[in-house]
Amino acid sequence: MTLTETVSSVGESLRWWRERRRLTQLELSLQAEVSSRHISFIENGRSTPTAAMILRLAECLDVPLRDRNAMLLSSGYAPAYSQRRLSDPPLSMVNDAINRVLDAHTPFPALVVDRGWNLVAANDAIDILIAGAAPFLLEPPVNVMHLTFHPDGLAPRIVNLPEWRNHIFARLELDHEKTADPQLGELLRVLRAYPAPRPSGGAATPSLVVPCRLRTDDGVISMFSMTTVFGTPADITVAELAIETFYPDDEFSADYFRRQVQAETTTRAGRRRVSPSR
Repeated sequence: MTLTETVSSVGESLRWWRERRRLTQLELSLQAEVSSRHISFIENGRSTPTAAMILRLAECLDVPLRDRNAMLLSSGYAPAYSQRRLSDPPLSMVNDAINRVLDAHTPFPALVVDRGWNLVAANDAIDILIAGAAPFLLEPPVNVMHLTFHPDGLAPRIVNLPEWRNHIFARLELDHEKTADPQLGELLRVLRAYPAPRPSGGAATPSLVVPCRLRTDDGVISMFSMTTVFGTPADITVAELAIETFYPDDEFSADYFRRQVQAETTTRAGRRRVSPSR
């Protein structure tokens, strides 16, 4: 059951999150520096917490910002966190920072996703990864996980699909456990229904991290990903963004990305030099 189906008051919501974090009232009281009796009264509805107390307990419980706002609203307080679009002027610095990261990571792929793994932005190198995917998977909003694991997406080109699938699914499960986000729960349900080939049984290539090995016309390239999030965000949109950057796992893969991006850059430059017909 989702949080909204389970609780109806701020006290019930705080208890729901405390139990999800596997904390006792005493453990939470020590973190928040309040009495366990006061926390008990809040959870049972015998005491109405202030907005400051709600935010204090929510911070200790690592409650997502959108759920903190819901707690405040249920108690008659104004939301504490904004939710703007990246194109809005207040987030222009964030938008610029994202674009700098994406551009600087070229010739290697980099992309930005929201809490539901919908594509927000990407650099040009991402075209190398999505080549051959079915057009319907590339229609906005593009969901990166569906694009990766759908039989008409990248899945047929992923040489170590069982290993990569298990790695990503474990990450999604941890994220869902932490956030209780119903979008992630539904995403996992759909992804698990996609065909899942059995492991080949061969020995995996030693690596410091779990790589994604992708079949291309030039051979198999290997890469691993790194996730970057914004520290201490005060806006829901910013808090729910993640930058996924991909790095080559060997020199062959690095050279492949460099060649592909260089070829595309040359092609685009040639197109720009063509004079328009008059």
